[in-house]
Amino acid sequence: MNSKNPRVRFAPSPTGELHLGGARTALFNWLFARHHDGQFLLRIEDTDQVRSKEEFTQQICDSLSWLGLAWDEEPVFQSRRGDRYSEMISILLETEHSYRCFCSKEALAQKRDKAQSESGGYMYDGTCRALSEELISEKLSGNHPFVVRLKVPRKVLKFQDHIYGEIEVNTEEIDDFIVARSDGNPTYNLVVVIDDHDMDITHVIRGEDHVSNTPKQIMIYEALGLPIPEFAHLPMILGPDKRRLSKRHGATGVQEYRDNGYLPEALINYLSLLGWNPDTEKEIFSLHELAQSFQINQVQKKPAVYDEKKLHWISGQHIFNSTANDLFEGIRKINPDWRREEEDGFLIEVIELLKLRAKSLTELQNISEYFFEDPKSYDEKASRKHWKDDTASSLVRKYCETLNTLDEWAEDGVEQALRNVAEDEGISAGKLIHPVRLSLSGVPAGPSLFAMMGLLGRETCLRRLELALQRLPLAGDVEEN
Repeated sequence: MNSKNPRVRFAPSPTGELHLGGARTALFNWLFARHHDGQFLLRIEDTDQVRSKEEFTQQICDSLSWLGLAWDEEPVFQSRRGDRYSEMISILLETEHSYRCFCSKEALAQKRDKAQSESGGYMYDGTCRALSEELISEKLSGNHPFVVRLKVPRKVLKFQDHIYGEIEVNTEEIDDFIVARSDGNPTYNLVVVIDDHDMDITHVIRGEDHVSNTPKQIMIYEALGLPIPEFAHLPMILGPDKRRLSKRHGATGVQEYRDNGYLPEALINYLSLLGWNPDTEKEIFSLHELAQSFQINQVQKKPAVYDEKKLHWISGQHIFNSTANDLFEGIRKINPDWRREEEDGFLIEVIELLKLRAKSLTELQNISEYFFEDPKSYDEKASRKHWKDDTASSLVRKYCETLNTLDEWAEDGVEQALRNVAEDEGISAGKLIHPVRLSLSGVPAGPSLFAMMGLLGRETCLRRLELALQRLPLAGDVEEN
């Protein structure tokens, strides 16, 4: 493989936001370039004037930047390259590899309908392939509209794919395809070739849905006498139902993951494992580690399957491995007003206690509410299990009395006080820990109870314990004698 200082590109169409499939394509291109000390370029394929929108261009660029996939040169916009395309169409027409086709849409439609009714398939029959110069001049003088077709050579075309190996195509199955429309605008396959050549692209890494385009593009390279880049086609991403990933499987846009509080390094880590096998048990990578490890020939041929549970696990690992200060800054970026009334130091301590239990910054915010507000209700299942009757009330009351005698409010002190009460009552500490946790948070699980109590402080803890004593057990829990 010619991988010395490669130049690769990501070429999205700004007709929508950057989705997971596109993000993975951009990532694999970026990793390939960085691994081989090459360059990663960005091209905006915005020739569809109806569907292309500036807001989507900005959204795509913002998403790539958020993911950390910086491009190395100014982006190339196809909409600004019309003169170059016209120049290359003229050059192509000067060769023997293309020709003007004057067949009308109506005539082609009739041929197509007839072929499909007789054989079920249709290929352009080459009517205009060998028109005389005299007839061509006559048509041009009469301003007859025409398209430009590539004269497809009849042969077995082979190319090496870095993922799928050698791919062989019989060009007998490809008709003389259009490279320029009747309005003079080039088709996709032609502009891609021109752009990749002008950008000095050495490796084209893209989705496997482009495999069918590759033979056509190779023939255009050959017709223009241009060097042909190397190719790698990435397997598609499927949903859990083995159908192509779409919005029915959940969030698919990168911006949606950002807005939902996922860390960019977590999403990058997850996307890297969608189809790439690093040949190691290691699953948590930084972007730098990925760039060091990535090999294009380790991309698997079979489709990758989106697994939200795996994403959440990887995301949780990145949350846990992040500093509380970084997580705090991340929350502020997506929610600048989050708990502005609280001191930053207190918020960072809360994050430190909870980061083990969250998969995203949004979830961190949601599960932290009981650090700032008294419980408005108590988990019903946990209440009926851990505060069945007045026995639990008696234990909690005795614990409150002990807490009131503490000279200093600290994590170690509140823990020892609880264990002393449990020992005096001849019960396991858990018999008291569960109702106390429920009193303070309203939920059955969370961080270390005693660390939580140390952070909440004496006044808040005692107030919440008293409130729970008034509200629990829940109505109907106490058995009548």
